[in-house]
Amino acid sequence: MSMAQQAGPAVGKPPASGPEETDGRTARRPLALRLLARPEVGVFLGAAAVLVFFLIVAPSVRQGSSMATILYQSSTIGIMALPVALLMIGGEFDLSSGVAVITSALTASMLSYQLTVNVWTGVIVALIVSLAIGAFNGWMVVKTGLPSFLVTLGTFLILQGVNLAVTKLVTDTVATDDISDMDGFDQARHIFASSFDVGGVQVKITVVWWLVFAALATWVLWRTKYGNWIFAVGGNKDSARAVGVPVRFTKISLFMLVGFGAWFVGMHNLFSFNTVQSGEGVGQELIYIAAAVIGGCLLTGGYGSAIGPVFGAFMFGMVQQGIVYAGWNPDWFKAFLGVMLLGAVLINLWVQRAATRR
Repeated sequence: MSMAQQAGPAVGKPPASGPEETDGRTARRPLALRLLARPEVGVFLGAAAVLVFFLIVAPSVRQGSSMATILYQSSTIGIMALPVALLMIGGEFDLSSGVAVITSALTASMLSYQLTVNVWTGVIVALIVSLAIGAFNGWMVVKTGLPSFLVTLGTFLILQGVNLAVTKLVTDTVATDDISDMDGFDQARHIFASSFDVGGVQVKITVVWWLVFAALATWVLWRTKYGNWIFAVGGNKDSARAVGVPVRFTKISLFMLVGFGAWFVGMHNLFSFNTVQSGEGVGQELIYIAAAVIGGCLLTGGYGSAIGPVFGAFMFGMVQQGIVYAGWNPDWFKAFLGVMLLGAVLINLWVQRAATRR
């Protein structure tokens, strides 16, 4: 039988009895599999399980103040995990994000103190520096074609050395001076590091910013042309370029979004503690990437969501504080992180296979 005969319609014949035959592209899959295809479903179930576990083994977690602390811890991770996740969906990742947070805080603090200017001057300059670091990373990746792993590893080492060397040169110590008595400090602290009362419990403003950024990122991913570009360049940048997607702009702007996140978290650190330790931030980049991976983002790009990393960050905050509330040795935290990361990778692999199975 020829191909034309196989494909030709049976004109005038009544429909055959029995179930309609469909191929894997048109068959309507069961609701369970369609839900599993969502990248945030698995991590939501995991976060719920972790919450229930610590509610049982650590009764103090049930207190409002404890939950506020957990949400605060999660928010400081989650604010950075969001742009890191978008970057990963776009097919790249950034190893310099942890030290970039400290670079931002050091820039704002030392510039304001040494020049005796309003702290908002330092905040704005720090934003420019953070965006420039992100733009540099993105430009190097798209211009040279080098893997983002290598480019941002180099930036990580540069920033780590500059943070420590410049701070020692300017302040003669490894920490910046206290800026709490400078003009503009109270206003900046109100935006980046204040608290508000909810039923007698003090909640950090970063929790609100975290949720606002998550909602905004979700809207961008699913409702805008830019969101389509992110998925396209992460899936196959050559194919995306062939259909008119501005690959270079998309990738550079994603790295700049990571720079914006680093600036925001850096400002929170500065206005929470009034001073900054120049050696901090090392290792945090792995936490941000892990939160995104646990949230359903693939290292290969082209797949993920903004909601998944929210639950991933919550799992991190829950485990980190839950271990303390349970009275366990906090050294176990890293072990828990490793287990969660491996578990998330395996679950994501299983979900992908189950969701695409015919």
